[in-house]
Amino acid sequence: MNVLVSCSHAEGMLDLERVRQTALFALAALDVPEAAEVSVSFVDDGEMVSLNEEYRGKQGPTDVLSFECDNLDDGFPVAEGDVFELGDVVIAPDVAARQAADAGCEFLDEVDMLVVHGVLHLNGYDHIEPSDAEVMEPLQDDILRRLRESREA
Repeated sequence: MNVLVSCSHAEGMLDLERVRQTALFALAALDVPEAAEVSVSFVDDGEMVSLNEEYRGKQGPTDVLSFECDNLDDGFPVAEGDVFELGDVVIAPDVAARQAADAGCEFLDEVDMLVVHGVLHLNGYDHIEPSDAEVMEPLQDDILRRLRESREA
């Protein structure tokens, strides 16, 4: 598995290697094949506003957006060396910082949650319908719990 991390905003607030490791952990927890590639990008609120309006038709910034590339229904590549571009996760660190402050949690823990959340979306999980949220949210919590435990070990 490969995780590409880029940051056009707030790099000093972030631990980009931690982001990469969090995404890799989530992908492994979901048994995603080694041929998968994911990108995680950090953008300012203005860019997130544009993306949110263009792709979701919603006003204002959001915390995380996921953009699927290769469709999961197409299956993973079988040829050696092929890359399955699972998709892109885009995070607004300023929104994450505000949410962390509101929730009374650490900023980097909030970023971990957003990375895992985005990776879950790329793997077909959703939370719009209550029945879907009943599947996605406990899975997200479990991955984050196991991630924390692995860091404490």
